[in-house]
Amino acid sequence: MDDLPLIFDCIAESAGKSIRLNSARSISGGCINQCFKVECLDSTSLFLKKNARPFLPFFKAEALALLEMEETHTIRVPQVITWGETEQSSFLVLEFIPEGGPTASGQEQMGTLLAQMHRSPKEHFGWIQDNCIGATPQPNPYSTNWVSFYKDYRLHHQFGLAEKKGRLFEGKKHLLNNIDSFFLNYTPVPSLLHGDLWGGNASYTPKGEPFIFDPATYYGDRETDLAFTYMFGGFDSSFYKGYEKTFPLDQGFKTRKTLYNLYHELNHFNLFGGGYANSAQSSINQLLKQIP
Repeated sequence: MDDLPLIFDCIAESAGKSIRLNSARSISGGCINQCFKVECLDSTSLFLKKNARPFLPFFKAEALALLEMEETHTIRVPQVITWGETEQSSFLVLEFIPEGGPTASGQEQMGTLLAQMHRSPKEHFGWIQDNCIGATPQPNPYSTNWVSFYKDYRLHHQFGLAEKKGRLFEGKKHLLNNIDSFFLNYTPVPSLLHGDLWGGNASYTPKGEPFIFDPATYYGDRETDLAFTYMFGGFDSSFYKGYEKTFPLDQGFKTRKTLYNLYHELNHFNLFGGGYANSAQSSINQLLKQIP
């Protein structure tokens, strides 16, 4: 049975938003959730994500991440309307933001605003709760040591998931045992991260205002966000110009970019298989050559 009417009742009760009957339109929103655009009686539109009941903690984590990013008053994110569950489903309701196309000025503004968000200070790495990167669980225990955090809760975690799939990566142990060598002259500080910043999670309004969404937020090295923007493209030189003018990157980023994107290559292998294993092994081989 379709429980959208029950979800609409929850929206009306918790957020005071009455939904037009039969207004829900299925739209693209990734491969994990059912997504809908719904029209309200006050002529506003909402973005509804829906999944099975066990997904409620993930929707809560996404909502808390968007709220925390919104509190920085930097780059725009969709406003959180509400989240909850019915007997059948869990759901998250966000502001619906119409999309336009990128411009050079919009890309530069996105870089500038992301850099400003990365200046949000924190005393520790990690986050208030675990969340997901795509559909993969992402542990976020608090830590004061970034290198240990990244080694244990990013790379080792993903390597472990790959091993459960029967995939072993040559040189993994040597890389993990020598990961400190990539941070000899660089001490990251905790920055508020989007956490899953590829081109599909960044967009622009019809007026060119940048916004980001679908976060996998935690406090970590800001370079991890920047590194992932290179992996699939979608960000031009104007974006990096805006970022560098606001918050210049440290020496050694090019090598650490490979280290940080290894996490995403491993995650994509664990999610999708295929050639991502070869990409991850190639990155490991490159990194091993950099170890003294």
